[in-house]
Amino acid sequence: MKPLFILLVVYIALMAFGGHTSFDKGDIFAGNIAMSVMLLFTAIGHFKFKTSMAAMIPLFIPKKVEIVIFTGILEIAFAVGLCIESSRYYSGIGLIVFLLAILPANIYAAKHQINYENLYQPGPGVKYLWFRIPFQLFLIAWVWYFSVR
Repeated sequence: MKPLFILLVVYIALMAFGGHTSFDKGDIFAGNIAMSVMLLFTAIGHFKFKTSMAAMIPLFIPKKVEIVIFTGILEIAFAVGLCIESSRYYSGIGLIVFLLAILPANIYAAKHQINYENLYQPGPGVKYLWFRIPFQLFLIAWVWYFSVR
């Protein structure tokens, strides 16, 4: 999964090379910057694939495209909030709530084989949840460790 790859590569790069720069502030800094970069990456998908992502939202919920755009804006706001030390704690709490709130959409998309990048091709289906749910829990743990605790 691309977001996991981005999260880990940015974190490892900052930890490996941050000591050679003037902005190195340790693992907390690296963890929050890595999460912010990942959130900015995933937010792009909310604008690029908004119609396909709207299909991930259950049928009974109205204004699906608007919700997808709003959640993309939220991801950008969380990314910025994690980079500002004074707002990091509250951004982290909000991001954890957000990650819990979007989990049902991921479950719905998996059950209905929705491909968020291409609506005309089937998604991976329920087997995707074997990765997605642990990944979502990993992201929550990451945010708690680097931003909230």
